[in-house]
Amino acid sequence: MKKIITILFLSIIIISACEKDDFCLQYPVTPNLVLRFYDADDRETTKEVTDFYIWAEGKDSIYANISTDSLAIPLNSLATETVYNFSTGDVVNQFTINYTTEDEYVSRSCGFKVIFNDVTFTSDNTWITDFTPETLTTIDNQDEAHVQIFH
Repeated sequence: MKKIITILFLSIIIISACEKDDFCLQYPVTPNLVLRFYDADDRETTKEVTDFYIWAEGKDSIYANISTDSLAIPLNSLATETVYNFSTGDVVNQFTINYTTEDEYVSRSCGFKVIFNDVTFTSDNTWITDFTPETLTTIDNQDEAHVQIFH
């Protein structure tokens, strides 16, 4: 009887010691802000920004001397505001994003992601002539552009 109890006890310990392989397959977990650039004269046509530099206020350049019609930039999840400077040539446009943050549990392997709620955008509109929308309810993914910028 002792052998059966010992074998049963060891079996339970071995089975309970196994861990499920857990990998985070959702990358990136916290979404970036996706910007899409359009022609101000033909608002349906995308338009590349050339000689483009972008940096967050007080930080080094994230992108330097690129040409693109869209990009994804991170928001500061530890603050309620992120200020970016967009430069084409010598003209700098300041783009400010305000929001509230919410932590959402994803899974054991991924941990938490940050969702940005009540998002508002402002710009000093130097080389950017317009942008839409001015407010968003939430940024919880980066599947499509959040902001359309016209220049």
